[in-house]
Amino acid sequence: MDKLKLLNYMKTKQIMIALFAISLMACKNITSCETDLVADNVTFATQQIGHQVKLIEKAGQFINPRTIKDDKIQYIPFDDWTSGFFPGSMWYMYKLTGDEKWKNLGIKYTESIDSAKYVTSHHDVGFIVMCSFGNALKATKNEAYKEVIVQAAKSLATRYRPTPGVIQSWDEDKGWQGTRGWMCPVIIDNMMNLELFFETTKFTGDSSFYKMAVSHADVTMANHFRKDNSCYHVVDYDKIKGGVRSKQTAQGFADESAWARGQAWALYGYTVCYRETKDKKYLDFAEKIYNFIFTNKNMPDDLIPYWDFNDPNIPNAPRDASTAAIIASALYELSTFDKPEYKETADKIITSLSSPSYRAILGTNGNFLLMHSVGSIPHGHEIDVPLNYADYYFLEALTRKKGLEK
Repeated sequence: MDKLKLLNYMKTKQIMIALFAISLMACKNITSCETDLVADNVTFATQQIGHQVKLIEKAGQFINPRTIKDDKIQYIPFDDWTSGFFPGSMWYMYKLTGDEKWKNLGIKYTESIDSAKYVTSHHDVGFIVMCSFGNALKATKNEAYKEVIVQAAKSLATRYRPTPGVIQSWDEDKGWQGTRGWMCPVIIDNMMNLELFFETTKFTGDSSFYKMAVSHADVTMANHFRKDNSCYHVVDYDKIKGGVRSKQTAQGFADESAWARGQAWALYGYTVCYRETKDKKYLDFAEKIYNFIFTNKNMPDDLIPYWDFNDPNIPNAPRDASTAAIIASALYELSTFDKPEYKETADKIITSLSSPSYRAILGTNGNFLLMHSVGSIPHGHEIDVPLNYADYYFLEALTRKKGLEK
């Protein structure tokens, strides 16, 4: 971007920030403001994602966008852990707009990653399939999608290790940092895959999937968390004798730091566990995670977290919009469990994400919705870029917000 273009961009952004602030101050009816915020985001998303769709359709095949690098959109294969998010975004666009266009795109893009149901090389098949086929099933009631979900659960079950009672995340010699002498590494992200097991039990009546999900949640609760209710990123188990071998990080600042997105996965994951089991210990634990996040001295006023709560460069450390979107979506659901106060926090996050500080200008940002997300700073990977899962959870949060405010 040359200097003239950069100057014009900054002027435009400053004007948008001013207009956004004025619109918030001018809005006197809270319910109307909240509705307008959702409607404004839906209008923007329709246009912005519409640009992305045009590029995909022009290619003549489904190319699955994940992020941008060197101002170019990066596309991914079906077995990438993020491959379900863009198809899933189609389903939330359909739910938010009612436009059949998004339903048809959802079917097309979801069915294009059908082979993901056979992935056994990592644990993220839950992410991939539930975000795409899980949402597709809810929207279409197509029974064929149940078969995909059940097969995906069977694939994920191959990674369950009975002795420690957990789902192994990465193979011993793979993962972000290659071999570190791991035997059975489990990352906090894995909590997000448990919904796949819960759903499969409903479809099949096979309680073994339910039991694996509960075991993983309980063992993770016992070993992944510190006294302040922050969580480690990686816990390595002994899959022969049982027990913990080490506690580390791969994507956070340090082994003992609180990697922000890890806290978000934990909050969301235990919220789902409560929804599916109605065991109050999971609701109580989600509340403890919430308290750690929002009483942390390094949480910014706009509630968009720094990428790691313990980065010594705070306040000059990168923010992570993806973490904020995940947290907001979890809080909207958490608020439905007789916890209405959590909606207020989620609303504040969504208001911040909707501002020009985080939401892209139309036609920029590789046609992604949100700016300023972080993949992995220790690996120099996806730093201060858009990410498809930030957009997915932003749209999910907007969908939940809209549903609550009807």
